[in-house]
Amino acid sequence: MSTRLKELIESLGGQLIGDADIQVSGIAPLSDATASQITFLSNPRFRPQAAQTQAAAIILSAADDALLPADYPGTRIVVSNPYAYFAKVAQFFVARNAPCVVPGIHPAAIVDPDAQVAASAHIGPNVVIEAGAVIGEQTRIDAGCVIGRGVKIGANACLYPNVTVYAGCEIGARAMIHSGVVIGADGFGFANEGGAWIKIPQTGRVLICDDVEIGANTTIDRGALADTVIEEGAKLDNQIQIAHNCHIGAHTAIAACAGIAGSARIGKYCSIGGAAMIHGHITIADHVHVSAGTLALRSISEPGQYTGFYPIAKHGDWEKSAALVRNLNAMREKIRALEKSVKQLNEKDNE
Repeated sequence: MSTRLKELIESLGGQLIGDADIQVSGIAPLSDATASQITFLSNPRFRPQAAQTQAAAIILSAADDALLPADYPGTRIVVSNPYAYFAKVAQFFVARNAPCVVPGIHPAAIVDPDAQVAASAHIGPNVVIEAGAVIGEQTRIDAGCVIGRGVKIGANACLYPNVTVYAGCEIGARAMIHSGVVIGADGFGFANEGGAWIKIPQTGRVLICDDVEIGANTTIDRGALADTVIEEGAKLDNQIQIAHNCHIGAHTAIAACAGIAGSARIGKYCSIGGAAMIHGHITIADHVHVSAGTLALRSISEPGQYTGFYPIAKHGDWEKSAALVRNLNAMREKIRALEKSVKQLNEKDNE
């Protein structure tokens, strides 16, 4: 489905320079866009491509618009944040072109009579909804999902196929949960007695607030006593482990393969890079950015970017560096001994 640029501007804002009646049907990169698509420029490296694009219109900042050739004939949408505007345009077209989700419960679904499912919700085939569960208005639960006892899911949420939500957990409005996610499995809690492990029952819940997105195959463990909490607007990538009793602040983004150990508290508006490891029982302040692959062993109390890993090197060079690190303590003791000897010699000379 296509739309006129005028309708797009009326919906999303922005300064339109050029033909408002151009029909557009989607969005594409600068190098691939056709005369029926919009493109965007947010990275200065691609400025040379902007003047050559075949797109119907280009989204860009005022600064980049000023750098276009004086005879540039194309239509432009000038905004303060082209990348964010691109995201909104993409959402606009996805919403217009998405197939209609039909309300109702598929005949192959199993819904306990004691569950409450909104009439406007869509329940796919082979979904299991257990007793006491509450499913909100216009929420979509795709094939093979399992919704445990007493689970609450807010309005306009979307659970893609094969999501499992254990008993008692809560998911807020407009949440998007991708395939393979497990919410509310037991946290890793055991007490040791004489070498044997005794399981600690995990009786807390997982509370996921509004507008959270969780990527495929991510796991979020229930709390041991208190709840594991993911605050509003947080975005979690694929294959992340969130351990029991963690608290993830609002609008924090965590990239793939990160691991958050038990009882860690991460502040609001943070970003955690891919494969980063956050130690248990530490606190990370608001507006902290942890680089990919970093191991955070201690609490971070001040905003900023934190990085902790060796730069990549040839294997032989890395081994030499590792050998030096292992010997640093011995080297320090030798330096201290030398400093003491030098001090004694200087004292003798001054007598």
